[in-house]
Amino acid sequence: MSHSPIRSSARDPWWRVGSIYQIYLRSFQDSNADGVGDLPGVLRRLPYIAQLGVDAIWLTPFFRSPMKDCGYDVSDYREVDPLFGTLDDFRRVTARAHDLGLKVMIDQVLSHTSDRHPWFRESCCDASNPKADWYVWADPREDGSPPNNWLSVFGGSAWEWNSRRQRYYLHNFLASQPDLNFHNPQVQQAVLDDVRFWLDQGVDGLRLDTANFYFHDPLLRPNPARGWPVESDPAVTAVNPYAWQRHVYDKSRPENLQFLRRLRALLDAYPGTAMVGEIGDDDGLGRMVEYTQGGDKLHMAYSFDLLGPRHDAPYLHAMLERLLRIVGDGWACWSLSNHDVPRLASRWGGEQPHAGLLRQAAMLQMTLLGTPCVYQGDELGLEEAELAEAELRDPYGIAMWPIFKGRDGCRTPMPWDAAQPCAGFTEGAPWLPLYGRHRAHAVAQQPPGGLLDFYRRLLAWRRHQPALQAGTMQLLPAHDQLLAYTREARDSSQRLLCAFNCSAQPLRWRLPAEFEAMVRAPRCGADLVDGTAHLEPWGVLLAQARQERSHAMQEGAGKGVRL
Repeated sequence: MSHSPIRSSARDPWWRVGSIYQIYLRSFQDSNADGVGDLPGVLRRLPYIAQLGVDAIWLTPFFRSPMKDCGYDVSDYREVDPLFGTLDDFRRVTARAHDLGLKVMIDQVLSHTSDRHPWFRESCCDASNPKADWYVWADPREDGSPPNNWLSVFGGSAWEWNSRRQRYYLHNFLASQPDLNFHNPQVQQAVLDDVRFWLDQGVDGLRLDTANFYFHDPLLRPNPARGWPVESDPAVTAVNPYAWQRHVYDKSRPENLQFLRRLRALLDAYPGTAMVGEIGDDDGLGRMVEYTQGGDKLHMAYSFDLLGPRHDAPYLHAMLERLLRIVGDGWACWSLSNHDVPRLASRWGGEQPHAGLLRQAAMLQMTLLGTPCVYQGDELGLEEAELAEAELRDPYGIAMWPIFKGRDGCRTPMPWDAAQPCAGFTEGAPWLPLYGRHRAHAVAQQPPGGLLDFYRRLLAWRRHQPALQAGTMQLLPAHDQLLAYTREARDSSQRLLCAFNCSAQPLRWRLPAEFEAMVRAPRCGADLVDGTAHLEPWGVLLAQARQERSHAMQEGAGKGVRL
């Protein structure tokens, strides 16, 4: 099933007006009963994604890898790992996606490789081989300890001793994920050549893993402490000592920007392509803006500001107020869940997430200024899976158990049909167990008018709203219970008011005088009586300005959007 292409122009390219769906490949659909999702499985499920109404898919890594970090440890950037299929399988996925009107974005893990990559094996040989300086090597201190205090995101020192080189090498993540030395121009060129390979395969964009980790301080200056009590980096659990440092010298270095300009120039040679970067930083919003402003670096980026537990009105207002103050011509990608954080339903909703809260989260994501990115299963309302220690596969969780249980709880298999073995994900033994509570949320079990249907209607409606297609955004005054903002089309043809009751208590709120009519859009616990909004717990009201009986609204309603 295909859908009509998004309206795009030179001023509004697809990545500004569309939406993205993240596929965590290992857990999406298995095709050969080995218990691991794969590219043929994606091919089978592409019609489902097209029917959902998104405009692009993001595929997590499928490259050759020893799988120490579930594919984020790449040993060959140009080969498809046999676990996931073949290069021809990828080409079939791309061709079919394009037939269905979907763009294809792929993960690129550029800051580090696997320790089994030929580059690293050569670099380890001695200090004089051609790739001796392709990774970050450093001498020990006089007492034999690591060169400085830098820490790994996954725990412990960021330095690993190599007996062949008699030096330490840097790894920001696992010891089996050595960091490339981007200060070496040859490394930059090799990485760009590997990216070009996939652009030549017809991909429409890249998702850049750890996009602010490419460069390190060449002087290896130690990071300062945060002080006590620790204010955690939102991208890192507070129980991890990594959060106790201010990461001034081991990431987010100024040299990163110049490399991103080189990468952007490469993509600009392939019209219609785009990049979204992952920004894990103390100041995620500021870094996101820095990396997307000016039209010469990333097209868009996401931080972890909406990937944490807070979603109250004062927090959201303060975060958005700062973003709107500094964003300029930068561009956000709004991710409320992904494969690195607990699932949205549990993180924001607790043990028994309110149905209205899940719908409100979707409407928030779809009406913010920026590009929404939906994580597989959020459209079904999947909760975070509870796993036993013996069931864990994530090295991060294994290292930090039991206070931090890692990322496996958001990576369990996608449930398709509760009547089938493993809910239709695989006919074999799944790499992670199917969470029992997920069966009730399976695609085949989603009722008419349920959350999946709501996402479909919401995405269909969004496609026809000029105010949400790269228009402007303005916050209304802060409120303890309510988040409210307006969105306006660039040509002023439409102005929307978006009001969210971010609490479990009902609310009455007087609308600004210029708004009078509720929008013909998917409803979410709200009514409008004589200019006063009656908002149920987690209710959302969308209204339009009085002078705008928007043709676009009527067009949207006429495109099969059920009221």
